[in-house]
Amino acid sequence: MDNSKIADCFEELAELLEFKGENPFRVRAYRNGARAIRDLDEPVRDILADPERDLAAVPGIGKTLVEKSQVLLKTGSLPQLEALRKEVPSSVLAMVRIPGVGAKKAAQLHRELGIDSLEALRKACEAGEVHKLKGFGAKTEQAILEGLEIAEAADRRMRWADADVVVGQLREYMRQCAAVEQLEFAGSYRRGRETVGDLDMLCVASDRDAVMDHLQAFPERTETILRGDEKKTKMSIRVGGSLQVDLRMVEAEEFGAALQYFTGSQAHNIHLRSIARRRGLKINEYGVFGEDGNKRLAGRSEEEVYATLGLPLFPPEIREDRYEFEWADQNDKLPLLLTLDAIRGDLHMHTSASDGTATIREMADAALERGLEYIAITDHSRRVSMANGLTPARLLAQWEELEEIRKEYRNRLTILKGIECDILEAGGMDLPDEVLAEADWVLASVHYGQKQSREQITERILGAIHNPHVTCIAHPTGRLINRRPAYEVEMEKVFAAAAETGTLLELNAHPARLDLHDIHCAAARRHGIPIVINTDAHSPEGLDVMRYGVLQARRGGLTAADVANTRPWKKLQALIGQR
Repeated sequence: MDNSKIADCFEELAELLEFKGENPFRVRAYRNGARAIRDLDEPVRDILADPERDLAAVPGIGKTLVEKSQVLLKTGSLPQLEALRKEVPSSVLAMVRIPGVGAKKAAQLHRELGIDSLEALRKACEAGEVHKLKGFGAKTEQAILEGLEIAEAADRRMRWADADVVVGQLREYMRQCAAVEQLEFAGSYRRGRETVGDLDMLCVASDRDAVMDHLQAFPERTETILRGDEKKTKMSIRVGGSLQVDLRMVEAEEFGAALQYFTGSQAHNIHLRSIARRRGLKINEYGVFGEDGNKRLAGRSEEEVYATLGLPLFPPEIREDRYEFEWADQNDKLPLLLTLDAIRGDLHMHTSASDGTATIREMADAALERGLEYIAITDHSRRVSMANGLTPARLLAQWEELEEIRKEYRNRLTILKGIECDILEAGGMDLPDEVLAEADWVLASVHYGQKQSREQITERILGAIHNPHVTCIAHPTGRLINRRPAYEVEMEKVFAAAAETGTLLELNAHPARLDLHDIHCAAARRHGIPIVINTDAHSPEGLDVMRYGVLQARRGGLTAADVANTRPWKKLQALIGQR
């Protein structure tokens, strides 16, 4: 029972309690506790086991959640949660995701019509049964029908990289409107979360109608959900199948406050309000005000909003109420987060020798075009037969070829002899040690046996970490965002072993992976383990995903010093040599 599973239990408990109409403060306490536990960069189990520490001292976690966490760790379940699951089918909770339904209406539908699934709800709407209920009506019934598809897609939050494409299109399109004076995107997109549910777009305009007309004509718009009110402050459209874009019109003197507020996160904003109260101030989306709430002291820019509260301008990626306020309190200076231009090398890429599309030279040329100083060619090992993995003989032949190619790039690019070597299901490496000993760079990865027990997978990875020829563990949890969950692995043991042996850990920058995730990045920093951000490129264009990995690293609070491949090759080589 790791942190993620404990948090899942508390989130489910909150959903079920809300569905049953329980005290909203109690519901909020479970949600806050779930978020706090999910954001911890060390296991709840370890904190509870330490007599010198108190889990209840963590903001958002009270005595009740501590007791329930102890029960979960001891038994693997909560009697209260099990009882609620019997009362409320999980399929019923899916109705809450329908725009405009919410927990109370979902409970009413279940109670009065016996609806226990989205399909049953669809049939009830088509039969005209829903609009007869008190508080519903024909328009609500039709809106539910239209929203069912959205509810079914709600579990598939868009990956950040995909949302970024839409943002790019919207930015370029909105620039063409002369009435736009300021425009910025907020929300989870701006914070760089790995998935995005919707987009918040803030705008200052000389003519609000003109801006709304322009957005109405956006070529990718599939539906207008809402357009304006008396003050013409809001418009919502749908792009594609389910992505909602909310346009909020604000005044210039409010823009910074609105940008701060709608960027969030909710937990960050709650903390900010408490700081404002202690200073005798009020803060909201319109600005920072004196105690009487009338005189606006700040609001035009985010920088002045934070400065009025005696705070630095927090980068959006760390506004999660994890450690940003602690950093500001400790030394009044935030760490300088990693930037893309600090990356000097890429140490995970594939060529046409396995499942890539380009030759070694083509990948090397692409790396030079992107200003890199060194790369590692890391085709798959033989176990990955579906990717044409290399046998020892083929790998040694590739390295001989690479020795010749190196001469062509001397003084321009260092090309390392590498391999992505599978960790076998029974343990051990896919290639003999005498072959791995000839490599400059060895990535170890799990591609098969991902449904093994936590103990088995952990032992396999620990075995690779203790192999003297393994340099780095690639995509350590094996997850694919929105497609495949992480396999079961005791990451705290992985961190401890990597710190002990000097083995590096990869943050795979591919937008479908982003593995390590941000909390694990923070944990690696706590253990003093340098992270390597790699693209796992299978084509020259694949090298461009590096920026997604940098964004993820920033969310984990990493600086250039925390990332191994910000070093020149000679210094990285020395770091590797310390093993």
